[in-house]
Amino acid sequence: METVITNNRLKDLFAAKRDILSIYFTAGFPQLQSTADILLSLQNAGVDMVEVGIPFSDPVADGPVIQRSSQQALDNGISLELIFEQLRTVNDQIQIPIVLMGYFNPILQYGVEKFCQSCSETGVSAAIIPDLPLAVFKDQYEVAFGAAGLNFIPLISPQTSDARIKEIDGATEGFIYVVASNSITGAKGEISNLQEQYFKRIANLGLDSPLMIGFGISNNATYRKACQFAQGAIIGSAFINRLRESNDLENDIKTFVDEIKLENNDS
Repeated sequence: METVITNNRLKDLFAAKRDILSIYFTAGFPQLQSTADILLSLQNAGVDMVEVGIPFSDPVADGPVIQRSSQQALDNGISLELIFEQLRTVNDQIQIPIVLMGYFNPILQYGVEKFCQSCSETGVSAAIIPDLPLAVFKDQYEVAFGAAGLNFIPLISPQTSDARIKEIDGATEGFIYVVASNSITGAKGEISNLQEQYFKRIANLGLDSPLMIGFGISNNATYRKACQFAQGAIIGSAFINRLRESNDLENDIKTFVDEIKLENNDS
């Protein structure tokens, strides 16, 4: 029964609304035991989906903000085992989809089948693993993910061909993560004309899968612009910066989310 609930949570979100706001943060940052409090505060603030980052010592796609938060979390003593323990403490209070995002090495060390089962037990709907190719996933790990009701979320970038995007679309049950630029993560002040052309190209392909745009989304303007071309947007580095500066997590998280969703709140 838990598998069905977990799987439907993500599907129900995309079926019900647009302008979806997903927030990424690093588990175990800023304090080792911050994870559960941040999750609950994000849900209470009106975020639609949360991506919980699995810290890794050798990230290849993360910008300096996320790298620093990952290193601090590792220094704090976070591990994948502890992340699942933290998720269990709030499992009965979380109604929004939770997505785990991280590199494959910690998951492989933890054990892929064990990882999938732990996701199912803690209400995790999907996993984003940037360095696990879709072909390898389908060949070696798709059965384990499917048995746990866990969605594998692929990424596409401006360099991904239309043919490849359509292939990815046909192999995806959750959503497609649209990487906004060929660069590492990090907050950007605005979306360029070149990025808009890329978003339009993807939107015009008529894909079946929902799209979420990430990398460089940092404020109300970039969030709103991204939502013109996708079901929603993902914000990471700008939120982590706010966490780093915070002396009152609950209030500062509410303020941050209100700032991002400002135009949606006008009535």
